[in-house]
Amino acid sequence: MSDAAGTPNRTIVVGVDGSPASEQALRWALAETERCGGQVHAITVRRRDDLLPGTTFALQPYGRRPARTEESLRESLHSQVATMSDTAAGRAATTVTESVVTGDPATELSKASASADLLVLGSHGQRAFTEVLLGSVAAECVRRAQCPVVLIPAGLAR
Repeated sequence: MSDAAGTPNRTIVVGVDGSPASEQALRWALAETERCGGQVHAITVRRRDDLLPGTTFALQPYGRRPARTEESLRESLHSQVATMSDTAAGRAATTVTESVVTGDPATELSKASASADLLVLGSHGQRAFTEVLLGSVAAECVRRAQCPVVLIPAGLAR
């Protein structure tokens, strides 16, 4: 996308979950907007407080998944964005919007891709067995995104 003057006005959506891979994805998105212009929309997805299946592996008594509050997620996201912006010279001029949404991460990030030029995600490098059973947010976004997707491998996160 371009504005009337012909300068790039791209929107890069980046999923941020606090992991080293997502921090690397945010770092990459900021560098890309510094290089090519545009804005970054950093999104954290708060999973719904759903019941877990009744197994001996349940994380909480009574099958409830521990949930972080939206406010704590918003503070964490803001802290990560501020840290990345402060540590990169010249990136303070990059426009970064932040949002916390509630739902399934793959679904919410895929929805956000509809108004984006690029979706950037960190890949956690989960084992194939886990991905088969539970699905992978990155794999699902690659299938459902409405824009190009950049995956930052777990090995690159430092």
